[in-house]
Amino acid sequence: MTFRFILLFAIILSPSVQSQDISQLHFNGNKEFKVVQFTDTHVNVEQGKNVDAFNTIKKILAIEKPDLVVLTGDIATDGNPEKTYKEFEAIFTKAKMPWIVTLGNHDSQADLSRKEVADFLQNLNYCLNNDQGDTYGNSNFVYPVRSSDNKSEALIYVMDSNAYSTLKPEVDGWGWFDNSQVSWYKEKSKEFTQLNNNQPLPAIAFFHIPLPEYYDAWSNKKVKAIGKRKEQECGPEINTGMFAAMLEGKDVMGTFVGHDHNNDYIGVHYNMALAYGRVTKTKTYRKAPIEGARIIVLKEGERSFDTWIREVNGNKVYPCSWPDSFVE
Repeated sequence: MTFRFILLFAIILSPSVQSQDISQLHFNGNKEFKVVQFTDTHVNVEQGKNVDAFNTIKKILAIEKPDLVVLTGDIATDGNPEKTYKEFEAIFTKAKMPWIVTLGNHDSQADLSRKEVADFLQNLNYCLNNDQGDTYGNSNFVYPVRSSDNKSEALIYVMDSNAYSTLKPEVDGWGWFDNSQVSWYKEKSKEFTQLNNNQPLPAIAFFHIPLPEYYDAWSNKKVKAIGKRKEQECGPEINTGMFAAMLEGKDVMGTFVGHDHNNDYIGVHYNMALAYGRVTKTKTYRKAPIEGARIIVLKEGERSFDTWIREVNGNKVYPCSWPDSFVE
């Protein structure tokens, strides 16, 4: 009786996954931090739509064993997104894997609003979504990656690139960063820089829709992009200056997006890396590549990263390093 009482008491007092501080991201023993970027899964569990993406994710997790997963939009794109995200939660909980979601344009077409999806995500096990609602959009936050002595050594920005133009019919097409989001980034960048003796921390940023400058990265004749471009970049018609703000902030080394399923390249524009992930849903377009993910490895104390595409068949393609692979 006494043993059973003690065991029950211990269970009651033990922290749940939700209460544990999994948001404390740290470089591993090799002084590296590995991120796997999955994108554009377009899953609907109720209809059995694109559920093969779950197997792709499991296979790549087993190969890469990352420290963090980022899903860069168009994840649960119609039907009841709660049921679909519970399946993602089950995968990442079993793997004890912190994960983050940034919303895509098609995430606006599900049964819940973008805000309702964002609020729901914040209550899922191991999900680090932590939007405070202090700026436009529904997934804007930043996490430091810490050293073994708990010092901030790198930053991971997550931003909502929004969905569709808010100025139709005059301006058609995709959404863009609101001015308040640009200001938010500037404030966070300045804050972390000041805390680091006025030295910008190495940073990477994740969102869904490519910046207008992605075309310039692919068209850079002095430094060739690595990977494939099989469709035109579907960026916004309006440029509110996020790329310029990042250049001025001097912290962001590269941005990582989805949206354009047939592109998986990484290029540079003014020495900032602009990269696509690899579409994760099963191939449905003739031009689409085999499904997979992009891997990014940060190095503690270094302003650099390694990256490659891992395909579901296990192949590793387009390995490169920033900045070394992109020198004129």
